[in-house]
Amino acid sequence: MADHAKPDREYEKYRWQPDGCNLPRLNGKHMLELLRGKRVVFVGDSLGRNMWESLNYNCSIEYLKSHFLVQEWQMHDTKKETLRLDMIDRLSDEYKNADVLIFNTGHWWTHDKTPKGKGYYQEGSTIYDELNVDKAYRKALTTWATWIDSNIDPMRTLVFFRGFSATHFWGGRWDLGGKCHGETQPITNDKFLKKYPLKMQIFESVLNGMTTPILYLNVSRMTGFRKDGHPSIYRRRNLTVEERIPPTKIQDCSHWCLPGVPDAWNELLYAQLLVKHYEKQQQLLHHEEQQRRS
Repeated sequence: MADHAKPDREYEKYRWQPDGCNLPRLNGKHMLELLRGKRVVFVGDSLGRNMWESLNYNCSIEYLKSHFLVQEWQMHDTKKETLRLDMIDRLSDEYKNADVLIFNTGHWWTHDKTPKGKGYYQEGSTIYDELNVDKAYRKALTTWATWIDSNIDPMRTLVFFRGFSATHFWGGRWDLGGKCHGETQPITNDKFLKKYPLKMQIFESVLNGMTTPILYLNVSRMTGFRKDGHPSIYRRRNLTVEERIPPTKIQDCSHWCLPGVPDAWNELLYAQLLVKHYEKQQQLLHHEEQQRRS
């Protein structure tokens, strides 16, 4: 059984189909042909790794862990950890020359994972005594967007940003007894969906100010329906020491079983690659036609 799997397999039988267009099924062989000789890099948190893991092909597709996309920092004099909202992640030199970049961030932007914003966020030499996590998120995304606009050549590199995916804890937060075990059916009535994430509204406002074209994989609503697709008590194997907590105490209702929901994200990725391939073919045909006429 693959990591992020659970015994009931009904969650594998659902497929996302948007209104108004036909999303092609993922053709792994053809996708590899489209990516032949290219470097694909996923940059983001463990939900980005979730998507990377679902592309289980015999080729090199990289994943670089970056929870925030900006730099996690340590002041050498005080050994105090801060998050540099004004500096792109140190890994950026490793991925800026990729042919395809798929970014994500969002799930680490909580008050609990950022010491409640107290003395944690830094810009220049200023460390904020306290800063709201959503304001910090906007600042970090603005840093990321500025870096993309200054360092990425859109003629060479396709840049994707995969949006925030839904969690489905009921009865408490993830660390306070929240559960999703026993969920075997998706939500079928959209009135039971959570509100559209504020983080994605923030991202979209930052996106509107960018000059580099970004292919936005907006998966928030599609994942909102899939309360059945989480590993719950069947958490991934090979846990770190910090994660060795009895599965009945902490359930995983944020990551996704594989195969499962992330395969739909890769269908969206594949569809965009098909569009770009078609556009390139049309440009070549147009160029050849112009040459014949001249």
